[in-house]
Amino acid sequence: MPPASTGASTIVLGAAVPSSPATVSPAVPDRLTPGGPGYRRMSFALFAAGIATFALLYSTQALLPAVSASFGATAGQASWTVSAATGALALCVLPLSALSERFGRRQMMTASLAVAVVIGLLVPFAPSLGWLIALRAIQGAALAGLPASAMAYLAEEVRPKALVAAIGLFVAGNSIGGMSGRILAGWIAQLWGWRMALGAIGLLAVACAVVFHLMIPKARHFSPSTLNPKALAKTVGDHLSNPLLRRLYAIGALFMTVFGAVYTVIGYRLVEEPFGLPQGIVGSIFLVYLVGTLSSAAAGRLVARLGRRGALYLAVSTTAAGLLLSLADQLAAVLAGLVLITAGFFAGHAVASSSVSRTATSGRAQASALYQSAYYLGSSAGGTLGAVAFHAGGWAGTVVLGVLAVLGVLSITLFGTRAARTERLRAASPAPVHN
Repeated sequence: MPPASTGASTIVLGAAVPSSPATVSPAVPDRLTPGGPGYRRMSFALFAAGIATFALLYSTQALLPAVSASFGATAGQASWTVSAATGALALCVLPLSALSERFGRRQMMTASLAVAVVIGLLVPFAPSLGWLIALRAIQGAALAGLPASAMAYLAEEVRPKALVAAIGLFVAGNSIGGMSGRILAGWIAQLWGWRMALGAIGLLAVACAVVFHLMIPKARHFSPSTLNPKALAKTVGDHLSNPLLRRLYAIGALFMTVFGAVYTVIGYRLVEEPFGLPQGIVGSIFLVYLVGTLSSAAAGRLVARLGRRGALYLAVSTTAAGLLLSLADQLAAVLAGLVLITAGFFAGHAVASSSVSRTATSGRAQASALYQSAYYLGSSAGGTLGAVAFHAGGWAGTVVLGVLAVLGVLSITLFGTRAARTERLRAASPAPVHN
């Protein structure tokens, strides 16, 4: 997923809008715009690509109990089928976004999706858990080239006034792909087993890839640039030396640690007593993601009313309340807890991710790619650590891990609040008079 994207911010995924003014100049008359030629084709193409990307990325998450049973694996071992994909994506986002600057956004998206789809057709035939994890890692690495290139492609090809709507449609595809892939996998696995479920996800991705290939318009405003590792390293170093950006990266990673842990392990809890739910119902739990779409859409209004840090405090409180509520052994309480966790996570993620582009005054593509790397590293760590905690202490162990991550977000936000207050006081202090 992301899990899947939040659906709220134009930069939650990928490399974001390039910072060069030339890439979004309104003076160019032939950029895509709603109602104009090519815009609808582009929208359908990227919507399909978004569905394929996140259906594939999280395809095993709803199936982990069945994977564990098939291979005689613990929750921690099976969770690597998710963590390997998200971890590989996190590591490859930055280099693949750099390659798209040289070889083209459309070419990178096409190649990434093609490789990921081929791997998706091989995944159901994995003879062992080790092979399944290895294939998933390759798939995650391939998928890293698509979201980063998609954002840059949109910024270059779409008129500025239509850019937010275009990116929103791509993000919607991400969200729907992440949610529908899990639900589809859960019901098919209940009827025919987890391998058939993964095969169905692979075929869905093939159909989406064909739509993408046939519909995506050629890039008309891309200008290739030479690869400059030294310049890239300097830009990355500048971003990592920025204290505010570091805090935002850490917040994204910690929020995703909570989310990754909860949704990796929740299937194990719900198939066990006292719930004993069938696999199809467990997969349908991911409908809760719709709550995240609403909360992320409200993030902008929260920031306007409460400020960035105020919105983060509210997101932290909501997530923590959901974690504690989920400890109850009543299904209604668990579902309510998941609603609060999901709402808090998506709101916090939307605030943090949207703040990255605003904070970075140059190299916004790399700044957002670094955020995405931190985000998916958090997903990878959360999935594995959450499963280990569940094996050691049951659901309470996973909740403890989530609470510790939420406290980390709280500490970082409190530190940022104090730093901002100190800076305001320093700015308001009169300069010393020298005789």
